[in-house]
Amino acid sequence: MMQELSTIAEVKNINADSPFTRPIKDWKEQGRKVVAFQCNYVPGEIIWAAGALPIRITGDFYREMELGDADSYLYITTCSFCRSCLQLALIGKYDFLDGYISSATCDGSRRLADIWGQYIGHIPLIHTLTVPRKMTAEAHQLYCLEIKGLKDKLEEHFKVRITQESLWDAIKLFNKTRELLLKLYETRKADRPSISGAETMELLNAGFRMPRDKYNGLLERLLDELQSTNRRVNGSVRLMISGSPLNNPEFIRAIEEQGALVVIDELCMGTSYWLDPIDTSHPDPLEAISYRYLNKFPCARMVPYDNRFNKIFELVREYRVDGMIAQLIRHCAPYSHDQPLLREKLEAMGIPVLELDVEYGMGGSGQIKTRIQAFLEILMGKKSNERKGTL
Repeated sequence: MMQELSTIAEVKNINADSPFTRPIKDWKEQGRKVVAFQCNYVPGEIIWAAGALPIRITGDFYREMELGDADSYLYITTCSFCRSCLQLALIGKYDFLDGYISSATCDGSRRLADIWGQYIGHIPLIHTLTVPRKMTAEAHQLYCLEIKGLKDKLEEHFKVRITQESLWDAIKLFNKTRELLLKLYETRKADRPSISGAETMELLNAGFRMPRDKYNGLLERLLDELQSTNRRVNGSVRLMISGSPLNNPEFIRAIEEQGALVVIDELCMGTSYWLDPIDTSHPDPLEAISYRYLNKFPCARMVPYDNRFNKIFELVREYRVDGMIAQLIRHCAPYSHDQPLLREKLEAMGIPVLELDVEYGMGGSGQIKTRIQAFLEILMGKKSNERKGTL
């Protein structure tokens, strides 16, 4: 059994208290504000520049929750990710928040913000950001106005002034995170990576629950630790994880325990969130932020779909992926609608796809493990035949 990295042990300690982690408590004890966002189209840089700590709203990412309270407010045809977020809010787990910035990126997110504002009245600031589905010049103009509106709202509510200097400082800080995460993900291109997919997910979760400067320090320590050890993770096939919101390390661990390497993801908690830096050569920081967030690794809601598909194909080639596991939360319309065409294109490239119908927070249940095991056997058989063909 591999020895656990000391940095990963630290990360797990942070995540154990989620959502109100020790770093957030320390921040609050200093009299500082915490503002949550749910979707990765909400720029954390603006929240940080306002002097507040941006954190991400999720459900309990270690387990599938009972959603009885949330089901009283949201239709059960709303995805279980949004209902899990609401469930935690209804039982007081997000009472420490000073603000909540939502985005109208899907019906579930929009309804979650409506219900939160109507029935959970202790949060003094709730603001919803309109996000276009296209990347045209007109869409950029609209989104930039929305970003400027968010800046104005934060300034008015928290009685602060967000300067160009504070925005550029925030951009540089968040770009540093992207740079460090890219270095970490580059190590996963190796035949035997030094970090597993489950450990990477633990690390990403911690980043949504602590100040960005401290997170960057943690990433630097992890990269140093990986370089100084001869740690290697074994696996017979290389997988990409795709689909609906997923941040349960146990789900990925259940896959890797059966002999696979999860080397890359296409998730809004992963590459879609951090991959693309903000252009610091742009003369206007708000426009630079707007351009990056609208043009980043696209969500399945964005059109045309080719932009997202091409990014996925590029990662498949770079990380030498043997197969994809698409986990689709029930009633997650954007990813469910895109999946048939994505599967068709990947299989035409020789990349088999396993589609799993799940609920948010679900781990490696018996049925899921059985389907994953059968899928891995297919991939291993395919690789064996390919090797024989080269002899």
